[in-house]
Amino acid sequence: MSKAIRIRANGGPEVLTYEDSDPGQPGSGQILIRHTAIGLNFIDVYYRSGLYPAPGGFPLIPGSEAAGVVLEVGQDVGWLKQGDRVAYAATTGAYAQERVIDASRVVKIPDGISDEQAAAMMLKGMTAEYLLRRTFKVKAGDTILFHAAAGGVGLILGQWAKHLGATVIGTASSTDKIELAKAHGFDHVINYKEQDFVAGVAAITGGRKCDVVYDSVGNDTFPASLDCLKPLGMFVSFGQSSGPIPPFSMSLLAQKGSLFATRPTLFVYNAKREDLDASAAALFDVVLSGAVEIKINQRYALKDAGKAHSNLEGRRTTGTTVLVP
Repeated sequence: MSKAIRIRANGGPEVLTYEDSDPGQPGSGQILIRHTAIGLNFIDVYYRSGLYPAPGGFPLIPGSEAAGVVLEVGQDVGWLKQGDRVAYAATTGAYAQERVIDASRVVKIPDGISDEQAAAMMLKGMTAEYLLRRTFKVKAGDTILFHAAAGGVGLILGQWAKHLGATVIGTASSTDKIELAKAHGFDHVINYKEQDFVAGVAAITGGRKCDVVYDSVGNDTFPASLDCLKPLGMFVSFGQSSGPIPPFSMSLLAQKGSLFATRPTLFVYNAKREDLDASAAALFDVVLSGAVEIKINQRYALKDAGKAHSNLEGRRTTGTTVLVP
């Protein structure tokens, strides 16, 4: 019998239970996958805690990205076969040894990329892709600020932004995390526990500030992030690890310099198959080229998902983490 992690009610890491789970058989347009590696992300915590409503309600198998091997192919899936290596980023369902999923949401893993790398970078890497290439098109000469620089998205985005020719500024909470971020493309990293990051950005840029701020922290970094932007700059809020941004008046954006603000999500950006294919291809290309390196910094057994969540929330992890079924 296959195993999976289930949540039956919102709560702390203790609500993650390791149970028997029958994945079922693939129907038309679906495939059955045996997972080889599963990515850990903050959105998994949001669904568990109740910050985001659980898609489809409870019981819920969490998990937003994974890689594995195709075991069975349903009808009307002509481009995949048994034994193919595939990966995906989805809303939920990845914390399982096996699962059925729509074939339209997976991509083949190219040679040169391991299953663990693929599982660790699909959601985070395609998030970096749309942030850098579509939400705000970063180009050579731009200056960007990225909060939580030593996190999973940060370590990918920092390398990619540097590859694009940007000046990359980050924030982090410790000396170790600062050094890690600097080893992954960040030109400057501000210890936000020791220094006001607004003052730090002003000093680094000579008062010119940034073209864009990427913020997955939320409550703790708002509205100060707006003070790091040039006139007509863009504030991109794509997460809320410290809690949601409180409601604010649109006139604040005018007061701070006719700023733009957006709250994007990966699943909207990659809702169309052609966008998913293009995003994954761009990510695979930049990794295979060597411009972006995907390192696995932590590994946990799937049954220890609660410990992984606890360490993630306690900011005791860096970069990418995988659960091993």
